[in-house]
Amino acid sequence: MRKIHFLLSSLVLFILFVSCNNKKLTEVVEVPLPTAEEKVTMGIPDDVTAEEGAFQMERLSYPYDGLNPNISPLTLEMHYSKHYLTYTNNLNKAIAGTELDDLTIEEILSKLDLNDAEIRNNAGGYYNHSLYWKCLGKGSGQPKDTLAEAITKKFGSFAQFTTSFKEEATKQFGSSWSWLIVDKSGNLKITSTQNQDNPLMHNALVQGTPILALDLWEHAYYLDYQYKRKNYVDAFFKVINWKKVGENYEEALKK
Repeated sequence: MRKIHFLLSSLVLFILFVSCNNKKLTEVVEVPLPTAEEKVTMGIPDDVTAEEGAFQMERLSYPYDGLNPNISPLTLEMHYSKHYLTYTNNLNKAIAGTELDDLTIEEILSKLDLNDAEIRNNAGGYYNHSLYWKCLGKGSGQPKDTLAEAITKKFGSFAQFTTSFKEEATKQFGSSWSWLIVDKSGNLKITSTQNQDNPLMHNALVQGTPILALDLWEHAYYLDYQYKRKNYVDAFFKVINWKKVGENYEEALKK
């Protein structure tokens, strides 16, 4: 009986040995599932610094969450620390060692060789974003004093100006910017430009000094509003720093 038991045990072990050698062994590892919400760690705007060069980044007067919920912290952080930083660094590299190295950004834009795509795109991107950041804040409702009077005189009312500006911005196709500018005669005008061009460039259909800038590139709003650009334009009007825009207007009149 013991002999039969031994033979059966040996047979089972032999079958298992052959089976394991004929099969591919698979190691099973338990991987934890992602949590429903994952915290995103981000720094602060002042930690972001451009490489050494002629131009440095415009410092934000608000933290990354300072425009929330109209512009989310993630959108602002990515826009400022990635896109704007890249334009700044690329501009500095493009003009290093050239006659443009000692000029202001406004002078570079006015003397721009439109065939030089590298400087055109990065100088425009640097200037446009620098103004955009300065036009944003917690929002002061409506313009006051001299700018308020000029808007009423030109557009009939602040409400009509708002409608006209939003219509101009919403109808733009693709990557672009919308502007409130002061032209050479000191008049306010609403206009738009494609890509990173702006009204300071001599190819602009409507030239003048920008005092309010709205970035309509998708990186400025897509994380928050996806394809609903109109919603982003509406939200932009809730975070315009009209005090700063008013200061920009006063400066533009002096030129």
